[in-house]
Amino acid sequence: MESYQARQRATQGLIHLILIICSITMLVPFLWMLLTAFKTLTEATSVNPFVIFPSSWSVDNFVSVWKNYNFLYLYKNTILMIFWRVVCAVLTATLAGYAFGRLHFPGKNLLFSLILIQMMVPSQIFIIPQYVMVTSLGWTNSIAGLVFPGVVTAFGTFLLKQGYQGLPKDLEEAAAIDGCNIPQRFLWIMAPLTRSAMVSLGIFTAVFAYKDLMWPMIVCPQVESTTLSAALAKMQGQYSSNYPELMAAALMACIPMIVLYLIFQKQFIEGIATSGSKL
Repeated sequence: MESYQARQRATQGLIHLILIICSITMLVPFLWMLLTAFKTLTEATSVNPFVIFPSSWSVDNFVSVWKNYNFLYLYKNTILMIFWRVVCAVLTATLAGYAFGRLHFPGKNLLFSLILIQMMVPSQIFIIPQYVMVTSLGWTNSIAGLVFPGVVTAFGTFLLKQGYQGLPKDLEEAAAIDGCNIPQRFLWIMAPLTRSAMVSLGIFTAVFAYKDLMWPMIVCPQVESTTLSAALAKMQGQYSSNYPELMAAALMACIPMIVLYLIFQKQFIEGIATSGSKL
């Protein structure tokens, strides 16, 4: 018995050691970015492996980036893009998911097959037709142009369809007996029960919108209308880069997602845990 407990403690200790090593490994890039943001260009490009901490902690890199790249515009554009993409994606996916998951109409299987096909092909092939539509609407260099590709999401439709299909039919039958029509059954009975799937979709949409790079660089080339990810890409020089300023900008770009996570931490964990998905 004692030998079994000793082996169990040893196994748990080994597991914890592996997890600690993995956690440290994942934290190293973030710590390196943090330290580099306070270094001078000479220290950041030094080949001396022992130059880890800056000789003097200075915020000059943050001040320079804030003045030269107007981060207020970048924060505003990124937050607005994330907000409207989440709202539009959750709304359209909820409606379409309920239709495909609970209703019966002609061509249902064919239409859903088209949605699945859209998930199987690279998203880059849709950039040209989307750009043509955005330019025809006059939405270049605008928030509407940034939000446009995320208004409808095939992944969200599939996720919500699976959520609605997992609900028991007795709920809808009882509501129909009580006199509820289809919109009432959807709004008051079924939609509240798929809250966890909506939260999961909101999380995925926010993360994908935050790190979207190609579309903002194409549709919003002006500095006043672009997002954080596109602005960081433009800071990368062709022949040389100011790495301390680049790391300072990257650290400042992390602030919106860190704040969102701290505010909606409970919803983040609940959405990921109950959806059975992972980022």
